[in-house]
Amino acid sequence: MGQFVPHVVSGFVFTLLGLWHTVNTIRAYNLKGSSNFKVRFWYPLEWPLSRLKYFELVFVFSFSVLAIFRQFWDYPFLHLSFKVINLEHATMFLHLAIFSGFILYNELNRSTNLSSGVEGIFAASVFSQELFLLHFHSADHNGVEGHYHWLLQLIVFASLVSVLVATCCPTSFPAALVLSLLVVLQGCWFMDMGFMLWVPDLVPKGCSMRIVEKGKDEMLGAVVCASPEADMRARALANLQFSWILAGILILTGFISLKWIKPENYSSKIQLSDYEQL
Repeated sequence: MGQFVPHVVSGFVFTLLGLWHTVNTIRAYNLKGSSNFKVRFWYPLEWPLSRLKYFELVFVFSFSVLAIFRQFWDYPFLHLSFKVINLEHATMFLHLAIFSGFILYNELNRSTNLSSGVEGIFAASVFSQELFLLHFHSADHNGVEGHYHWLLQLIVFASLVSVLVATCCPTSFPAALVLSLLVVLQGCWFMDMGFMLWVPDLVPKGCSMRIVEKGKDEMLGAVVCASPEADMRARALANLQFSWILAGILILTGFISLKWIKPENYSSKIQLSDYEQL
């Protein structure tokens, strides 16, 4: 996804998906309580039309398939282009399509009572393969661009750990919430990479974009810094952006949690206080 638009579009989709899971996870925990809470790797859409129940799975599967075809479509030229880097990116979306497609097929056909453990294995494969393909990437991400991708690998690794914990502990609310927040963080980081690495005006001071034009809307490039000091400053700015984005996500999560918190035992405390006065 060495372009501005794919980074931003994919990041926006992952951010929405993560927010959807964050809201539903907090809502389910506060409505069902800690004893009845169960980790879910997808949430049905509560809508009068029953067909919209599986909207999340349909959306994720459709987006994954489109993203796969986009990797091979040499736009604006009307022909397919099969390159190693495109195959790597397409394979990441392939595992996401397998995850959503298998669960969707099972839900529509009711063929088996698929447990959360099986869903967790498929979800773990998505993050494990993403981490594998990012770490052993064919593209040479050096300098500032490499630092952004290294931070991305940290997010994916933490997501993989969260999936495994949520699979092994299907009633763990912290694991489910952390996983949702990491999906949001990954989406926001994708968008941040798109802006900071592919918008010349946002490139850190002392650095510039080295661009090789391939076509009208396709470019290969990397951020190159003129001095070690500029490179260090650009990496420090990336670290700050990472921390600021995480802080913003946590603040938003706090507001969402406050909205769904129930005043537990509030009425009972009032009754007890009245009884003590008597």
